[in-house]
Amino acid sequence: MPRQAPYLALADVLRTRVLAGEWATGARLPSRARLAEEYGVGRNVVQRAVDRLVVDGLLEGRAGSGTYVRSPRERLRLVRSRHRERTGGRPRGADARERGGADAWDADSRVGVPAPEGIAERLGIAPGDLCVTTRYEFLAGGQPVQLSESWEPLALTKGAPVALPESGPLAGQGVVERMRSLGIVVDTVVEVPRPARATREQANLLGISPGDLVLLIERTMYDTVRRPVETADMVVPDRYREVVYEFGVERPARTTAGR
Repeated sequence: MPRQAPYLALADVLRTRVLAGEWATGARLPSRARLAEEYGVGRNVVQRAVDRLVVDGLLEGRAGSGTYVRSPRERLRLVRSRHRERTGGRPRGADARERGGADAWDADSRVGVPAPEGIAERLGIAPGDLCVTTRYEFLAGGQPVQLSESWEPLALTKGAPVALPESGPLAGQGVVERMRSLGIVVDTVVEVPRPARATREQANLLGISPGDLVLLIERTMYDTVRRPVETADMVVPDRYREVVYEFGVERPARTTAGR
């Protein structure tokens, strides 16, 4: 049997001590130097072991303060699904908002924002082309649980009553419904999830620490001619939410016996 990596072995030992209650919820762990001396390992081994337990949700780092035992917290489930919408399993507009257990949200839209190079590439437009951009902060019980920044080419909605996602006749109905009102049918959504660490700005908005684990979901919506109509970056803090992807399975066509 291959020998377990030293940092994983140390993570198991520290996990056992935390779960046994040796350090109470909210208690600060000994310094990395002290743990390294106690277990006869390098500080880098301690750092990797602690990082593993942070990812597992047992510990949390506080900038300039140390590492603490994290308070137990129910993680909201965020289901990423188009299958339910097609089969009638979700109320109209709910899938477009994709807010999981969020019960409130703040939104700030701006019109005529030049597209940065990366966003322009995702939207198939030239850098500097004007867009409508909307920043969302989703809340659950008053606690911020998700951020999102959406970009739409202004050329698609300029002058239309549905130009702004959160105002007008289809306020809050989502990209699919708003585009449909303009004769644009959205039929493909591509999402690229990536693990990342929270920036200082993201951490301030989400009430977490800079460097905490987040899931960054890059989403782009396309119409029937494969034209991008919206792209968004969603930031989901691992501490508060778990992301579940749900897929429909195509049912095979029934065949008549003997044919």
